Amino acid sequence: MTLMAIDVGNTRLKWALYDAPEPGAQVLAQGVEFLENIEKLAEGEWAALRPPDLMLGCIVAGDAVKRRVQEQMEIWDVSANWVVSSTAEAGLVNGYDHPSRLGPDRWVAMIGANHRMRARGTPRPMVVVMVGTAVTVEAIDAHGHFLGGLILPGHGIMLRALESGTAGLHVPTGEVRAFPTNTSDALTSGGTYAIAGAVECMVRNVRQHCGVEPACFMTGGAGWKMAPSLSVEFELVESLIFDGLLVIAQERYGSSSGRPQPGR
Repeated sequence: MTLMAIDVGNTRLKWALYDAPEPGAQVLAQGVEFLENIEKLAEGEWAALRPPDLMLGCIVAGDAVKRRVQEQMEIWDVSANWVVSSTAEAGLVNGYDHPSRLGPDRWVAMIGANHRMRARGTPRPMVVVMVGTAVTVEAIDAHGHFLGGLILPGHGIMLRALESGTAGLHVPTGEVRAFPTNTSDALTSGGTYAIAGAVECMVRNVRQHCGVEPACFMTGGAGWKMAPSLSVEFELVESLIFDGLLVIAQERYGSSSGRPQPGR
């Protein structure tokens, strides 16, 4: 069975067609589209694809965008299945006060990170960071319990907030520097160090709570921008949400290929 995995964020839609609904599946095709161009998919890139057998997606952009995506999927005879955060799934336990209110992108990324960690054979606490339009920093203990997480603005939102609320800050994006000496660099450095500080604070909190050093995974379209500014060790995993969708798909639909799974 082939699987169409879709990740709809606040800015872009990312999709990947896999040859099976399981971790380690081969990517047959993939692409990215800005939300304003969703209507191009059915007659564009998706028109050339073999119709998928299954679809599983993660969306944070709202019901209107979801309807637009599902309208493009009408070229296939496949049901739209969207992940909703639950109390537990795929080995992860949700510690949110109201589990269903946890953003599905956060939940799916944590499931992907948890699977990646457990496949290595020695479970450790984790800090999972997504750097996009917004930034989230999640804490997970070694038993797969989501302890809680942070949400803060991404670079773009920070800059727009300063531009709209402070006179004279309409300047181009600068560079990250230890001691900025112009306004452009000061803005970019301030936003970057704010995010880095949140990550480092959560790593410290998890270390104190669990008594061991956590593994740190980072994902998201702007994750690479943070790499030089973090003082903690981390692993940059571009596909973390898709990894999570594959883990959830295997649990819901079963493996179809019989290929060996990591850690088994």
